Formats: sequence, structure tokens, C-alpha cells
Amino acid sequence: MTQEQIQHPASKNIAHNLSYLSTELGVDKSFDLIQIDLEYAGVQMALFLVDGFAKDEALTQIQRELEHLKYEDLSGDLLKKLIKSRIPYVEIETEKDLSKVVDQVLAGPAALVVDGLNEVIIIDTRTYPVRGPEEPDTEQVIRGAKDGFVETLVLNVALARRRVRDRTLRNEYMMIGRRSKTDICITYVEDIADPYVVNEVKAALKKIDTDGLPMGDKTIEEYLFGQHTNPYPLVRYTERPDVAAAHLFEGHVIIMVDGSPSVIITPTTFWHHLQHAEEYRQKPIVGGALRLVRFSAVWASIFLLPLWLLLALNQGLLPEGLEYIGPNETGNVPLLAQFIIAEIGIEMLRMAAIHTPSALATALGLVAAILIGEVAIEVGLFSHEVVLYLAVAAIGSFATPSYEMSLANRCIRIALLVATGFFHVFGYVVSVTLLFLLLISMKVYTTPYLWPFIPFSPRSFRDVILRSPIPLKKQRPKAIHPLDEDR
Repeated sequence: MTQEQIQHPASKNIAHNLSYLSTELGVDKSFDLIQIDLEYAGVQMALFLVDGFAKDEALTQIQRELEHLKYEDLSGDLLKKLIKSRIPYVEIETEKDLSKVVDQVLAGPAALVVDGLNEVIIIDTRTYPVRGPEEPDTEQVIRGAKDGFVETLVLNVALARRRVRDRTLRNEYMMIGRRSKTDICITYVEDIADPYVVNEVKAALKKIDTDGLPMGDKTIEEYLFGQHTNPYPLVRYTERPDVAAAHLFEGHVIIMVDGSPSVIITPTTFWHHLQHAEEYRQKPIVGGALRLVRFSAVWASIFLLPLWLLLALNQGLLPEGLEYIGPNETGNVPLLAQFIIAEIGIEMLRMAAIHTPSALATALGLVAAILIGEVAIEVGLFSHEVVLYLAVAAIGSFATPSYEMSLANRCIRIALLVATGFFHVFGYVVSVTLLFLLLISMKVYTTPYLWPFIPFSPRSFRDVILRSPIPLKKQRPKAIHPLDEDR
């Protein structure tokens, strides 16, 4: 680092360094920021650290070792002797810029200032409050690993490294946020991932200029892709290390954000959001059947209600023998209004379930049964058919592996309902056409969102629809771009 790049160079005068660090860290204003004044072999020293991040045992042992510092050690290169022989710790470095020392201390490491040295010794003794790597609630499997990502970046990187012990696995560190100084890790397998995508992700992250990342990985997604009016997710989230490892082997890039238990997977297609680890934990024939059932549930969550509403409003479209599909009793409320009210009710119940303590979950279930159930039908608010088809669509939404995809499909379903309710056949056809045009036009970097369906690739699309046996895959499962098949 050149002198011009250093904002506040450290001085050999310890008083200057202590004054700057104490003022910038606000030692006298924050009780958790600690300055420990030390003296060994007649040399004045000071230790700066954050109380909640400090590893007490390690710092105590370091102070014990410094007690053995002798006067003859002061001759020669004191900095080299301290680092090489007197401070028994693995993660240790030096820093000449005091402004960067402040950032380091606030991130967790301890800073040792020594009189006579124009470099500060950074000792990474931090330890964060962390919960155990438990299985994620949203991605549970019957058989398989029960560990999941947590809110600590270092532990998440280790969980990925445990499953991908490749020598070309890269975990590149970044810090984002003028005030939050949030730690970011970009993870990819260097000789598998597309260099263009890797460089695009890095460049986009470096351009982020904001005070902080209050929503963690979700904030990162909005900066990376924007498209705020598009409900469909352009990245996939997962809390399972095995899922993240599988995507690394396919050439994806993983973005980990400190403080978030989920990681970002990019680039992804529409079909990636419909995959689930359970399909690969069963025999291929069973996994394939589960996948087809899941696909059917997803399609039902989008198109079932608008299609039934179209047929109910236009009885002449029903073929002979299917007249029973229409409503026997329309009720006192128009069908479109019934669906809108029911959709709002389902959304209210979903939000209530998130905020309801576990001890009151049974009571919430009883209330839900009363709101959307036999009582609502008896008073004429809903018809039997509306409740039936709405329940099927809701189950399809819950069966969607990606939570973000299920919410997007719910928004699209309401839009299709409104268009069909007002414009009937014309509204249904136009709205469905616009939906497919939206999906066809979307790209994640250079990857078409509907690939391998559009553009069509028979072999890759077969792997999307069917769960192929793992031993029969003779090529690396690098299914994220049409050009990958030629590599």
C-alpha cells in the first residue's frame, strides 16, 4: 500500500495512535468498546476490542505470552518478533492505516498498538453469538443431512467447504456498506463456473453504495438485478449446504451474507425454483413421480382458479359430460369477488401464522376453519366450489419449493383472476399470453429464464421433467446455459 492510499497512517508515537483510535471508536461513549493499556518490558501497548466479539481465552493467553517479552527482544525488528514468536495465534496481520484498523475492530478482531511501531497488529480473536446448524424449516427432507446455514459467515463457508473439497473452490471476501460494513463471500468453483458470470457478480457487488444491508441477502438481490415490478425471483435462496454444494458443481455462483441464514444462488432459471432435495433422496422412479406431482401442484396454483372461473362464467365452453364443473349455487356474492375475498383471507391467515406463537397455533387453525369453511358457505359468502378450488390452489402454493416463487405465482394468479373476471375468454387468453411473454423475455445474465424449454433443448429438458439416475449422468450436470451442452 502506498502512502497516498493510506488515509490516516499510523505513527511510531503511541499517543497519536491511541488518541485517534479512542476518538474514532468512541471508547468513552460505548461500554462494549474496550481499551486495555498494557506495558511489557517497558514498552507501552494498548489493546482495542469489542467486548461481545472478544474471545477471552485467546486474549488472556496472548497477554501471558507477552509477559515473557524481554528487554533484549527490543533490539532489532520488534514487530517481526512479536508476530513470529510472541503472539501465539493463527489469524494475525498488520495494518498501517488507522482508519482501516477502526473498521477491523468494529468487525470483531482485536487491535494491538505498540509504542515505536508504525503498524498496528490485528489479531482475529472474534467469536460471534451463533446457533447450531439446524435443519431449515422450509426445506425439510425425510432422509438426508439435517444441518443448515446459520447467521455466521465463517461457519457457512465451512459448511460449504466441507462438501466441496475441491482445490479450485474459491471463497472471495468483500465488505459492503458505508456504515454496516457487512461481510460478503462470493463462492464458486473456478474451473466450472462461467468467468463472465463471476466477473459480473463481483462488479455489481462493488458498485453497491449504501449505508447498510438491513435485509441482508434480499437487499443484495435488489441491487444485483433490480426489476422491482417483476414478481418472479431471479435468484434462488437456500438454507441447505447440500443444495448449495450441488449448485456449485453445476457452475452456479453462491453469495453469502453475514447475518443471513440463507445464501443466494445465481444464475437460475424458472425450473431451479421447482427442484427439491427430497427428489434426490429417493429412488429415481419415486423422485420422478414426486417431481411430476409437484409440477402439477405448481401449475394448479397458477391456472386452476382462473380456468374454473372462465368456465363458470361461460357455461357454453364446457364440453358435454363436464357440466358439473360449473357452480351449483353461485351464492350472494359474485364469483370474482368471492375469489378476491378468499385470496385476501388466505394471505391474512398466512401473515397471522407467521406472527402467532406456537402455543396459539391450534387456536389460529380453528379460526381459519371458521373463516373459510362451512360457516362462510352457510351464510352465502362463498360457494362450495370456490372453497374447493381455492384449497387446491393454496396447497399448490405451499407445495412450491421456493417461497419466493410461490408468492410470485400467487400475484400472477390474482392478476389472471381479475383479467378473466372482467374480460372472460379474451382476458384469460391475453393475460396468459402476456405471462408467457414475460417469462420468455427474462434473462439472468446470459441465461434465458425458461431454458431449456425456450430455447428448447431435448436432453436438458428431459432432466428438468424427469429425475434421471445419478450414475447415468455421464456429463457434469452443468445445466444453467444453452452453451454448456457444447462444453
